[in-house]
Order: sequence, then structure tokens, then C-alpha cells
Amino acid sequence: MSVWSVEIDAGTAKKIQKLDRETQRLILSYINRHLRNSPDPRASGKALTGPLRGLWRYRIGDYRLLAEIRDDELVIVAVDIGHRSAIYSRSR
Repeated sequence: MSVWSVEIDAGTAKKIQKLDRETQRLILSYINRHLRNSPDPRASGKALTGPLRGLWRYRIGDYRLLAEIRDDELVIVAVDIGHRSAIYSRSR
């Protein structure tokens, strides 16, 4: 079983810190359970298209985590997080 490492972009980490504690716990728990310990992180995400092509979306409650998957390094880079109503227009 491959163990993926997850890197959280500085801007994304700052956005997570601004969220309430319960949402922070939910997001970090999701990252640990579904991304770090997954043999294939694509199984729990969805590939994005259009201007966000190359990124993967993960649904965490009302929030969306956008990430880049680097297969050659076994690294998932969290590049943005936000409420589902605004994340896609803001990340273009």
C-alpha cells in the first residue's frame, strides 16, 4: 500500500486557520483518512475540467479542497480550499 504525503500550500493553510474549529477538524480528518492512507487518492476525488484542468476536487461537507496529484513523488498538494459556492470562480 502506497503512503501519500500531503502538502498544504501556505495560502490554503491560512484559509483553513480562518475556519471554525469544527470545520478545521473535519478537513484535517478527511485529509488523514482519505488522502494520506489511500492507495489511490483519485478514488475519493473528481478530476476537474476547463481552466482547472489538472486539479482534483475533494468534497468535505460544504467545502471543496482542490489539489494537484504528483504521481512520481507520491505527493498531493492542496492548492485551495473554500465554500462550494465560491471555490471554482475564485480559483480560476
